[in-house]
Amino acid sequence: MNRTLQPAHPAEAVKRPGRWLALSVLVLAVLLVAVDATVLGLAAPYISEDLAPSGTQLLWIGDVYSFVIAGLLVSMGSLGDRVGRKRILLVGATAFGAVSVLNAYAHTPEVLIVARALLGVAGATLMPATLALIRNLFHDPRERSLAVGIWGAAASAGAAVGPVVGGFLLEHFWWGSVFLINLPVMAVLVVVGVRLLPESRNPDPRPWDLPSVVLSLVGMVGVVYAVKEAAAHGFAPATLAAGLLGAAALYGFVRRQLAMPVPLIDMRLFRNRGFSGAVLADLLTILGLSGLVFFLSQYLQLVQGRRPFEAGLAELPAAVGAVAAGLIAGRAARRFSVRAVVSGGLAAVGLALAVLTVVGQHTGYPLIGAALLVVGLGAGFAFTVTADVILSSVPGEQAGAASAVSETAYELGAALGIAVLGSIVTGVYRGFTGPAGTPDAAHESLGGAVEAAAGLPAPTAGALLDSARQAFVDGLALAAGVGAAVLLAAAAASWYLLRGQRLEDGVEHP
Repeated sequence: MNRTLQPAHPAEAVKRPGRWLALSVLVLAVLLVAVDATVLGLAAPYISEDLAPSGTQLLWIGDVYSFVIAGLLVSMGSLGDRVGRKRILLVGATAFGAVSVLNAYAHTPEVLIVARALLGVAGATLMPATLALIRNLFHDPRERSLAVGIWGAAASAGAAVGPVVGGFLLEHFWWGSVFLINLPVMAVLVVVGVRLLPESRNPDPRPWDLPSVVLSLVGMVGVVYAVKEAAAHGFAPATLAAGLLGAAALYGFVRRQLAMPVPLIDMRLFRNRGFSGAVLADLLTILGLSGLVFFLSQYLQLVQGRRPFEAGLAELPAAVGAVAAGLIAGRAARRFSVRAVVSGGLAAVGLALAVLTVVGQHTGYPLIGAALLVVGLGAGFAFTVTADVILSSVPGEQAGAASAVSETAYELGAALGIAVLGSIVTGVYRGFTGPAGTPDAAHESLGGAVEAAAGLPAPTAGALLDSARQAFVDGLALAAGVGAAVLLAAAAASWYLLRGQRLEDGVEHP
């Protein structure tokens, strides 16, 4: 890597004026994506009631965004390196706001699924660009660690603001209003970003390779779709064909990148054990968490009977823990070690998920809140340090592509988590035995059961809801157990792969 490390005292020579104001604009982009991701789970019961999606359609609404964004992140990160990260960030933010309107006014499950997919196309431009700009704004590694911590804290703050604001909106307006909160954030981002953000790109750009883009998208979507369908319905011929097509496309993508003089993503980055370990940790962590988080809002509302705003407040401990941990993670990794902080954080999350396997219909909030706080703390430490490791492993001109790999692992983990763990919850739920006369719609989703019970006599409705809620809780507990096992495995893998890894202390010259 063409970088020169110097002692920290000449740092002023490479500190860009206005870099902290520019960071505030990047934080808005992170908030935009995080808020959108968290309000969906809160709105799921209302979407179920209004649009009446099947259980499979509800899962598609939840994870199609991640499918598309996972398939396009590497391509968009590389495109930003070539055409300019500021430009692609501002174009993506504008598109993100516009497509949010389509999500808000979707009138069928199919339209909402398509709208979420288009939102993924726009979202794929945002996250790699923000991390890449941080990499090129902050050349002092200690400042960059703090900036990455603030970036991660903003994502966690968005996760906190999303449910609270979303809960307020859901109590006063229709479910589509939760998507419209993207518009003012987008407007501020674009107007302020035009003035504050510096342009940043690879000084020697080469043509963007469209076949690689297609291979990446087909590969990611094919593989994740196959996993999702296999988890829900078994290995049908169409599912197997999709999986084989996706695997073949990813194989072709890797071969093409290795043969190209200037690839979309330099596959040799994975020879760096720290880079590979950080990416794997991100993927496994989100896989273990996402399916559970997607259904937690439904548990708080439809099982425990909390109002949307109250359910949003109930999820705050996770965000508070993540914000606090993100701000001190870099300092902790330098004082102890990268692998101690990452592995310890992941182990803490795994143990907290293990605690959630004992939840029931009437579990008190202190247990749930304490577990969510530990989840937030552990995830905040792990994600902040792995992002710093990934950014510091590559030269500045490859920052967009490397950031995209990190975000691809995150989104792929989210899609797989919702697919696998979500299918576990749905599979267990569908097997419940209701009273005579239970409509078929009640077996599709817990929201469908609540709606069906409204039209039944009180004794029958009570029996239906009790049986459906218990089945949902049983599925949630099983998913939490699987998630705990995945997180503990991720902690062990990180301890091995990140040994000897350190965060930089010197100042690099751009």
